[in-house]
Order: sequence, then structure tokens, then C-alpha cells
Amino acid sequence: MDVKIEESWKKVLNEEFDQPYFETLVQFVKDEYARHKVYPPGKWMFNAFDTCSFDDVKVVVLGQDPYHGPGQAHGLCFSVQDGVAFPPSLQNIFKELDNDLNIPMPRSGNLERWAHQGVFLLNATLTVRARQAGSHQNKGWETFTDAVVRKLAEEKEHLVFLLWGAYAQRKGEFIDTNKHLVLKAPHPSPFSADRGFFGCRHFSKTNAYLEQHGKTPIEW
Repeated sequence: MDVKIEESWKKVLNEEFDQPYFETLVQFVKDEYARHKVYPPGKWMFNAFDTCSFDDVKVVVLGQDPYHGPGQAHGLCFSVQDGVAFPPSLQNIFKELDNDLNIPMPRSGNLERWAHQGVFLLNATLTVRARQAGSHQNKGWETFTDAVVRKLAEEKEHLVFLLWGAYAQRKGEFIDTNKHLVLKAPHPSPFSADRGFFGCRHFSKTNAYLEQHGKTPIEW
């Protein structure tokens, strides 16, 4: 199957695109876009891949679902489009960034600036029906994104995986911690951020590890 995705990812994931589950998933997603309002807009479905090639990945952040409100989701986990109010989890990410590295709250919640530096912002499910959280779960996306994480973990070295919350931690439990840095914390949601996300200092720890392995740190 010919999937419109950045070339280095197409090469790495080619076998996945020919799997029966992926064909079923594609048909489901096409039907959903035809019949319902679905986020993100179709052109941004693979935005995480298109803004951060396989070759450039240095840091992996795992989210769960795209935002399901109007104008928010654009294919990068936790990120919102320019001019959109910050959802609570993103506000807390920026608060921890300020606590950790004294970086003040930015004007935009668009995290493409991170993606262009090698931060791969992957949701487990790449689409969602408007105002229906979790509506595209268990349709095949999780199988696909598991394969993506596995490819990164197996074929690259010295990546940093930021696993925030129990869901992300389960999804990344097979990652070899002798080969990569795996940082775990509660989810930045207001329901859990006070239980250890605040004070986790993942941003400075990420940069220290990257520098230790001869990589350029992220300008968060």
C-alpha cells in the first residue's frame, strides 16, 4: 500500500503498510473522515512523521489520543496549532519546563519547533472523532504505533523515551534501557501532575544524556 508519509519512515515501515490489519485500519479511517468530523485534518494525520524523519529522531514522547476539540490537533502529541489556548496537560508541561530550565511560558503551544530538532511526538492513536475521546482506539492504530516504537528502539541507539503516565509506560515497557534512556513520570494532566510530573526534570535530564552521547541538546 502506498502511504503518503515521509520517505525515511516509508522505508522503515513498508512491511507494516502491507499487513491486513493496516488495510482494515485505512478503510475504517477513510469511512470516518467521509461520515464524521475527524481530527486532525487528514493532511496532518502523519505530521509527527513528516516533521521528524526516522533518521533525525533523538527523543520520543508518547501520547495517547489526539485532542478532540476544534482547531487543536495537528498530528503531534500534546501540541496545538498556533493561536489555540493551551490544554491543561500542555500548560503543565510548560510549567515543568520553566521549573526545570527556567524557560518561560511560550506564546504558542505548537511544538513543531521541538519536532524539527528531533523530538518525535507520537500519539498511540493518530485520529479521533470530534468531541468523542477514544473513539478511534482499538481499530489498529495501536498496533501500528507499537511497531513504530519497536523500530525506533531496535534500529537506533541512545534515544531518550519520555513516558508520561501509565499508558505510555505500558506501551514502552519492552524498550532496552541499556541501549536507551527511558524516563518515566506521572501524566502531566491536572489529575496526576502533582504526583511526580512536577519536579521530574525530564527536560534537563534529556539534554544531559544527549550531550553525553555526542548529540546536540534540544532547545526546548
